[in-house]
Amino acid sequence: MKSVVSYVFLGMIGLATACHQKPEAEEAQAFMMSDTMMNRIRLDTVTTLPVRSELTLVGKVAADENKVIKVFPLVGGVVEEVDVELGDFVKKGQQLAVIRSGEVADFERQMIQAQSDLLLAQKNLSVAEDLFESKLNSQREVITARKDVETAQAELARVKEIFRIYGLGKTPTYIVRAPIDGFVIEKNVNREMQLRSDNADNLFTVGQISDVWVLANVNESDIGRVKAGMAASVQTLSYPDQRFNGRVDKIFSVLDPGTKAMTIRIRLQNEGMKLKPEMHATVSLRFDEGQRMASVPSNAVIFDNSKYYTMVFRSRSDIETREVQIHKFLGDIAYVSSGLKPGEKVISKNQLLVYDALND
Repeated sequence: MKSVVSYVFLGMIGLATACHQKPEAEEAQAFMMSDTMMNRIRLDTVTTLPVRSELTLVGKVAADENKVIKVFPLVGGVVEEVDVELGDFVKKGQQLAVIRSGEVADFERQMIQAQSDLLLAQKNLSVAEDLFESKLNSQREVITARKDVETAQAELARVKEIFRIYGLGKTPTYIVRAPIDGFVIEKNVNREMQLRSDNADNLFTVGQISDVWVLANVNESDIGRVKAGMAASVQTLSYPDQRFNGRVDKIFSVLDPGTKAMTIRIRLQNEGMKLKPEMHATVSLRFDEGQRMASVPSNAVIFDNSKYYTMVFRSRSDIETREVQIHKFLGDIAYVSSGLKPGEKVISKNQLLVYDALND
């Protein structure tokens, strides 16, 4: 009788154990990712990449000095017209300003005088040649008359060259014209301004900004990290969501004595003419640290309870919440020092939904 009771008791324990274990097995198989959820997530493979760092610099946009021309007045006088404003786009040869000048009037007088002198010298030569043929004068007088013609021709050619260089016409005005196609990036003239003939200041600066420079300052402690040819990413306050990509074009190996900073130059293609000279710019330079590490998209990393996790995907019903150690984040890349192996797949989109479903 006692043994029968024992068998009954053991059977009840076994039944109770089976009842207790069955829900756990059901719970282990409870999570199965649906087709809808599969369409909403994205899977990325853990890869090994060189570890890179980023150096952030402050700079400003500048026009390419090789494509910038300062326009100076070649004569003195009074400014009668100013036809462009700062920022205007101008074509080569376009009128920028008009100056009424006494010097131009004097050049016109010189032109008339040179033309008259040449006509007189040519007439004297003709007379001298006729007299020489009639033996009424000597050959010396003919030679002298020819020299006078050559001198008059040289003077007229000189005045004509002045007219060509200055772009003068038949009025006592000097027209300031654009030397190249480009934007007016500097303007230092207004109507009725009086200009001296020895004026050393430019009236306009015209520059082409299809390509621009960004000049950035590098602190003395970071100079060793910067190399010519490094890829550079530039952001501005005007376009905070857009990155302009270029390369370090030149390193100025001179430090500013006040700031102890070295200037570098980044050359950029200015698509859409969005970058304007004197804009403030933030420059990011990336360089290799000399080691390789497992990496995943930054979006694949979950931060919870002061720890980092990733959702490792093996199948719809086999998804693991795995703690990882993050070496650093750099843009859209996370470098993982431990916790992941190359070739494993992680969920990088809507992973929080999966994380909450498995860990609530």
